[in-house]
Amino acid sequence: MEGTHTEHLVHRIATIRDRIETGMDRREFLRTLVTGGYALGVAGALGVDDFLAADDGEVPIVTAHVRADPDDPWSLEERTRYVPAEWYAAVTKALELNELLARTAFTGYLGSAVVPGSYDSGTATVSVGISSDPTSLRESLDGLLDGISLDIETIGEIEDIEQGPQDIEPRVVGSLTGNDVPSGVACETADSIATLGPVMYDPSSESEFFVTAEHAFDGGADTNGDHLSLPIEESDSIELGPVSHAHPAEDVAAITPEGRVQPSNAIDTPSPSRVRGQLTRLGLADLIARDEQLEKVGAVTGHTTGRIQGIDAVTCFTDNFCRHGQIRWGGEMDLTDGDSGSVSYYADPIGDEEDVLIAGFNNARTWWPGQSYVWGVGAYRLTEMYGYHF
Repeated sequence: MEGTHTEHLVHRIATIRDRIETGMDRREFLRTLVTGGYALGVAGALGVDDFLAADDGEVPIVTAHVRADPDDPWSLEERTRYVPAEWYAAVTKALELNELLARTAFTGYLGSAVVPGSYDSGTATVSVGISSDPTSLRESLDGLLDGISLDIETIGEIEDIEQGPQDIEPRVVGSLTGNDVPSGVACETADSIATLGPVMYDPSSESEFFVTAEHAFDGGADTNGDHLSLPIEESDSIELGPVSHAHPAEDVAAITPEGRVQPSNAIDTPSPSRVRGQLTRLGLADLIARDEQLEKVGAVTGHTTGRIQGIDAVTCFTDNFCRHGQIRWGGEMDLTDGDSGSVSYYADPIGDEEDVLIAGFNNARTWWPGQSYVWGVGAYRLTEMYGYHF
């Protein structure tokens, strides 16, 4: 059985995209396709057709999906960036290896994440958390890494989630002067306080949703009766609407607006902000390569920033299932009870001054020794799974 897994890993990792290495010019690339029995038209199917338009040693990646018209959520366009081919090949291999580790689900596997290196290094690392001796894992993967670093950490027994402070004072809306509710403020379920996220769109029905963490509903959000409300200073709460979609693995609940207020693409940040789009998986990798940071605004801890520690992470620490497509960033002090449902974001370097791009949700923080980060599902994962976007 171990031999079968090994052959599968080798087959999946050795793709045409991996052949794009530093120094491979367009002529050599074309020759690789021809000698491999591929027609030129297959370049589009492989996702490497833009390689023919790049400088030698570079490849294009899609870093974000951004609205051409800020007021039209359906006008999304791809934003691209040219990156070193050696770095791209390393990150792609690491993403594939990380996915296969999760699928194999070997004994003691607790989670893993991809950590791209800098552009100059042209490297990537897969960070793996296990509860057993790492020797057998290293032996199984010996010869398969092909330039990918493996960082294995043995994690002791994980206790129940620590409870944060109970006497929290969340940031609530002072008053409503219009019909739109900004994100980054407190919202209420029948059981707890969470943070309201920015408007989430469903292109299949052209619907708009309020959104927050699914675990804020005790026992999980119920589409047959659970509602979300908005607390207001010195006033009664306003009902926002019923839960329409609940996604426990991603820890996201979508709420259909049915009251007098609507979800907004504004975030209650220290300076005015407006969601203009969202980052892709490789867009997050690009930020790590350039040592950029993410930001968030939670209803309790407010505005914080932190570096990205891993992308496409798999987290198997808390439930009887694993969560895929996670982002690890910041530190455990960047999130506490009541902040769940907030989003991490990055200032759009090309858009208007107030424009930001969503990275993902913030759903939990580490509470076990040796690691310190906030984790939550990436926006790209929600798009891939359900079509949602910001």
